[in-house]
Parts: sequence; C-alpha cells; structure tokens
Amino acid sequence: MVAALPATGDLITFGPRGEVIVSAEFRALEAAWITGVAAMARAGARIIVDEVFVGQAASQQRWAEALGDLPVLWVGVRCDAAVAAGRETARGDRTPGMAASQAEMVHQGVRYDIEVDSTRTEAIDVARLIVEVLQPT
Repeated sequence: MVAALPATGDLITFGPRGEVIVSAEFRALEAAWITGVAAMARAGARIIVDEVFVGQAASQQRWAEALGDLPVLWVGVRCDAAVAAGRETARGDRTPGMAASQAEMVHQGVRYDIEVDSTRTEAIDVARLIVEVLQPT
C-alpha cells in the first residue's frame, strides 16, 4: 500500500528513532485499501498481505473487521532487533532506527496462529514453515 500512496502531502512521517506517524488522510486511504483487499479475497483471490502492525492490536483489528468470516492465517514474523537493524542498514532505503524500534513493539497485543523467527532462518525456509501449516494433513 505504501508504494501506491500519492507522492504529495505528509501521509506518513518518521520520528527521530524511526517512529511511524500517520495522518488522518493516511488512515482513510488505509481503510479503503483494506476494504479493497477484503473484497478481492471475497471474490476468490488468494492473497498474502505483508503488514507491519505499527498500531499493534488496533492494526490487526482493522484487518479482522474488514475480513470478517474469511479464513485467515495470522503469521507473526519475528527478528532479533540487532539483526533487523543490520538488515535495515544494508537495504539503505529505511529510516535509521525503525527496525529496532519496531522489532518487538509491532507484536504487542497481536494474536497469531503461527510465529516464525527470521533472525537466523532464510526467507525461503520461513516460507516453507508457513506452507506446512497451510497444507492439509
């Protein structure tokens, strides 16, 4: 969603330690986005949403309300803050401090069906763990 946002305005700003501050306009666009994703899922699209719950449980609640009775697998992806900070630096396109500030905060009050840790596990192996949960036994 962030990549699709209009380039104008202060929809999202970042604090000195990587805090994410969103405007009311952002929340309105986010609500439309979530509603649209839910509509696609109801129409039969199989969707994976990669979302950072900077609003913690309230972020998850917005999605849960929009998705209603659709089947959802809530996956928590954790990473050690120091490792996440190193990845942030290597990418070069992130606000310094964001990864460390979000490493634990985004999980507070959030309920998951499965949690994985990407600290020392390659992304493809994390994906395989998730697929195993989705495969009927």
